[in-house]
Amino acid sequence: MVGPVEKYLLDKIGQDGAVHITLVDPEKVTPSSVSHIVREAESCKTAAIMVGGSTVVSTSRLDRVVKAIKKTVNIPVILFPNNITGISKHADAIWFMSLLNSSDPYFLTGAQVLGAPTIKKFGLEPIPLGYIVVGEGGAVGVVGKAVPIPYDKPELAAAHALAAQYFGMRFVYLEAGSGAKQPVPNSMIKAVKNATSISLIVGGGIKTSEQVREIVRAGADVIVTGTVVEECGVKGKIMELVENTKCRGKGVRGPT
Repeated sequence: MVGPVEKYLLDKIGQDGAVHITLVDPEKVTPSSVSHIVREAESCKTAAIMVGGSTVVSTSRLDRVVKAIKKTVNIPVILFPNNITGISKHADAIWFMSLLNSSDPYFLTGAQVLGAPTIKKFGLEPIPLGYIVVGEGGAVGVVGKAVPIPYDKPELAAAHALAAQYFGMRFVYLEAGSGAKQPVPNSMIKAVKNATSISLIVGGGIKTSEQVREIVRAGADVIVTGTVVEECGVKGKIMELVENTKCRGKGVRGPT
């Protein structure tokens, strides 16, 4: 069943062609600093705030950060958990995701089984997501024991994404890793988009407006950025990134 946050995202994608989401790592911000970040991000028309990181271990710190975000913005706050410690009752929704190319069953289904009762208890909206680590992989690849898909093997990414769709997941995420030297290549994005009919999220290594335009034109429905905001400041950079997600016409799905 599609919940209100998922419907909001799908409607935004349908209206704008593609959307931008700002990612904040609760281990790298304070409640006061994150309030400034998300206030500026919302003013620049980012579609939602994602909260999570590869090394989140303090649930109390996560709670404080999420509460500060909720007090500041009206757009949805979506958890992006690295483990069961990444669940907070103060958010609106959570990416209920399986790391599809992990070599450890814990990140395929184990953490999800442990977290599901808590998600239900907190009344969070679960949004089914197939998570695929590609390229360098970064910290998430190490922590999640992933076998990253090489950039020159787009057909493997497409096969993983299609499996996610057949499992019933409604979003698929190609993750290059925080601070990756280069983003997911257009050839891989196109291969995944052509193979599937679910919404495609792309993140990791995205730093410039030109990269955003290319990634959206290749077929991404959602662009996620985090590190670039930490390094370059908030308002000007997010405004630039958001504007360049609109390079694809409204209602246009991407390459076929």
